[in-house]
Amino acid sequence: MIRIAPALLASLLLIAPAQAQSGYRGYLDAMFGAPAATQTPQTPEHLRPYQAGQTINPAYLRQVVSYATSEAPGTLVVDTEQHFLFLVLDGGKAMRYGIGVARVGFEWSGTHRVTRKAEWPSWTPPAEMHARQPGLPRFMEGGPNNPMGARALYLGSTLYRIHGTNEPWTIGRSVSSGCIRMTNEDVIDLYERVPVGAKVIVI
Repeated sequence: MIRIAPALLASLLLIAPAQAQSGYRGYLDAMFGAPAATQTPQTPEHLRPYQAGQTINPAYLRQVVSYATSEAPGTLVVDTEQHFLFLVLDGGKAMRYGIGVARVGFEWSGTHRVTRKAEWPSWTPPAEMHARQPGLPRFMEGGPNNPMGARALYLGSTLYRIHGTNEPWTIGRSVSSGCIRMTNEDVIDLYERVPVGAKVIVI
């Protein structure tokens, strides 16, 4: 007759129910499927206001502000020093958007018209940019990973655009090669409000 030490017997008695319970759960999972994990709807990546750990200053969030100007409603005024774009509204108001602007050495100013609008624009870096950054692609299709973002408003006959970005944390900074960048949420909002032919003043 085989004798089992009392301590070993106690361990076996504790393990057996746990194994049985585990086996029973496995049987139920096999028969009926494991319980589905609760899923929380998520905002698409290209429409998130910032990436994890990288915030946007609340001062640059879109808002209606008082704005004294002689420009007609519908005019865009880009204040590069303050990193704001103003869409002039009626009644001494403007829709104010935070923007990213040209870095040192690439600043410009002038008055143009919106000559074209595009959704999810493609991107062809100019030769000058390739000379500075040889690793850039020759062409990039529009999409969430494209630096042009969700929308673009083309300015006159220049290479400059008001466009979205896949780097929303750069809003409020001077980082671009001359284009005016906005969060994708904001450029979509602006795109819906501004027609081709709108006046754009960059100061």
